[in-house]
Amino acid sequence: MEAITVNNVSKNFRIPHERKTTVFQNIVGILKGQTGYEQFWALKDISFSVQKGETFGIIGKNGSGKSTLLKILAKVMYPDSGAVATQGKIAPFLELGVGFQSEMSARENVFIYSSILGISQKQTRKNYDDIFEFAELKRFEDMKLKNFSSGMYTRLAFATAVYSNPEILLMDEVLAVGDEAFQNKCMDKINEFRSQGKTIVLVTHATDAVKKLCSRSLLLNNGTMVSIGDSAKVLDAYHALG
Repeated sequence: MEAITVNNVSKNFRIPHERKTTVFQNIVGILKGQTGYEQFWALKDISFSVQKGETFGIIGKNGSGKSTLLKILAKVMYPDSGAVATQGKIAPFLELGVGFQSEMSARENVFIYSSILGISQKQTRKNYDDIFEFAELKRFEDMKLKNFSSGMYTRLAFATAVYSNPEILLMDEVLAVGDEAFQNKCMDKINEFRSQGKTIVLVTHATDAVKKLCSRSLLLNNGTMVSIGDSAKVLDAYHALG
């Protein structure tokens, strides 16, 4: 059964040109058919599917379209053409902590962020101790977020999202969260999700993690699909890009 289906997805952005400094220059530009922007295709005709319970990797150089694709899967961005279908509750580990309030305590922010992720207050209260234990921040639950380090901030956001009980996890470079010990804890949690039959889409530069976790992967380059299938084959294509 397919948890995610992507059909011919394309995404275009408009990049503004340097503004004309005079009315005359604007008129000349219009007469020449020049627009005030250029088209940039971040994704072009992307199609693939992810099976329920599969851990699927998305790799590519910086600017290849990986994060744009993940945002479209999470429905925080929409394609200009094509379609995406998903089956199951999604937890997007993208811009972790969106909605956090710096003047409020960690305790209050856990409830705010949980609400954004679609978790009821009752479930958040049930998860509360586990969230702070996982984040290793129990001592700081009453501290305002403005006094948190970036690592503490990210750990709190990650731990809250982990306990949203998703069926599909969309993870963008989560293996770079926190220090090495916390990264190992994240890896253990990913393996726990895999054993539970969760569907995971992993965007990462950590090729060892892709090799270890993902049976199949997709390689993007300049917004196009270069290779898809067995992760070992896709990683060979990735390294061949230079």
